[in-house]
Amino acid sequence: MKKVLITGAAGFLGSHLCDKFIKEGFKVIGMDNLITGDLKNIEHLFKLESFEFYHHDVSKFVHVPGDLDYILHFASPASPIDYLKIPIQTLKVGSLGTHNLLGLAKAKGARLLIASTSEVYGDPLVHPQTEEYYGNVNTIGPRGVYDEAKRFQESLTMAYHRFHGLETRIVRIFNTYGPRMRLNDGRVIPAFIGQALRGEDLTVFGDGSQTRSFCYVDDQVEGIYKLLMSDYAEPVNIGNPYEISILDFAKEIIKLTKTDQKIVFKPLPKDDPMQRQPDISKAKSILRWEPKVEREEGMKLTYDYFKSLSKEELQRSEHKDFSDHNRK
Repeated sequence: MKKVLITGAAGFLGSHLCDKFIKEGFKVIGMDNLITGDLKNIEHLFKLESFEFYHHDVSKFVHVPGDLDYILHFASPASPIDYLKIPIQTLKVGSLGTHNLLGLAKAKGARLLIASTSEVYGDPLVHPQTEEYYGNVNTIGPRGVYDEAKRFQESLTMAYHRFHGLETRIVRIFNTYGPRMRLNDGRVIPAFIGQALRGEDLTVFGDGSQTRSFCYVDDQVEGIYKLLMSDYAEPVNIGNPYEISILDFAKEIIKLTKTDQKIVFKPLPKDDPMQRQPDISKAKSILRWEPKVEREEGMKLTYDYFKSLSKEELQRSEHKDFSDHNRK
């Protein structure tokens, strides 16, 4: 039985990856410090012999006994609300955490895949974004703690690949959605759905002309899995190239939730990208991958998930206490 370590295992994407690798017959070791993750996302796995969980911060030394075949590094705050509240932790997990896991991969002879992001492109001057585009990032802006953590992560990973001959993979993840997202984490879909469930007006920043491209989580996980098993070491965009403006998307949410909320407009946050659309030519040609789930289907599944949460779970998903971590 092949063994894989997945960091950020209790998070949105990490938990779905744990499910995927269990299904594929792997022994899965999940690791998370639970700063933004939630054990409820993986509690269904605790009864399985093929799953093990370590409560640990990968910014500190990482030790896993025995052999290890693969490592997927998904530990990182990924939403604006999170990384703006815990900027130091965000930088640490992208730098120190990546360094620790690269060292572990080298010691174990394991293949490591890092979760990078479309945020490495910043507010892009090239559209759609190809992997060859270097980006337009404000290094000292409030979003820089996330953007630059991911850009450094990519650089460090490629250095280990070139200097040590380590087997590495880099996935650049575009907006992904689905069950287990946390309401009000600052990302578009849970923010809109949360407002709809509470009967609030939907908040659109700027004039709503900025665009996003949303990929359903099952498609994203399949793309990540195919990249890990491929022979390609340079970054690959995984996302849905179907682009929609935020204003049009807000109207879709109102239609989906059958609510009569209004749309209210607020000032655009600093450095908020105006366009997001992946060029997935490499994923198509190298991985034979492209998204299959239509947004209408994926959004219905996501909305049904949020509607199924209890009031207690809804409240828990809305609030995270970062007070201890802010002092580090």
